[in-house]
Amino acid sequence: MFDIGWGELVVIGIVALIAIGPKELPTVLRTLGQYMGKIRRMAADFQSQFQEAMREAEMAELKKQAEELKSSVSDIASFDPMASTQKEIERALEVPELEKPLTTAAETSADAPTALPEPAQQVEVNVPLPEPPSPVSEKDFAPAETLPKQQAGGGG
Repeated sequence: MFDIGWGELVVIGIVALIAIGPKELPTVLRTLGQYMGKIRRMAADFQSQFQEAMREAEMAELKKQAEELKSSVSDIASFDPMASTQKEIERALEVPELEKPLTTAAETSADAPTALPEPAQQVEVNVPLPEPPSPVSEKDFAPAETLPKQQAGGGG
């Protein structure tokens, strides 16, 4: 703690013996030991409180992560792929409403059979597919052959 060697301890002991006296030296050393014990207990108590605070902070962070994970799992659990697919299909099959111009009652009776616009013709597009890969054979897994010394030397 203070990095005091044996030589310094002997000097401190001799000075304490001369300054305090041999009669009261044991009482002073006992009191000094009690104070050192109190200081160590206080330091240990502070350290344990600090570690407890760190654990609480970690627990709060872990609890927050667990809540986030729980909410994401509940979102996945409430996901219904069939319902969402059905909704998408229904939206795709819906015919959009055509905008009708404002007409009078006389014009409407004259054009009673209304004709729907013809659907656009479908155009075929021919796209060539890529060639399938060759089947895997034992040659693909065989060890690489070593080159003869003349080719490996580089011609020098």
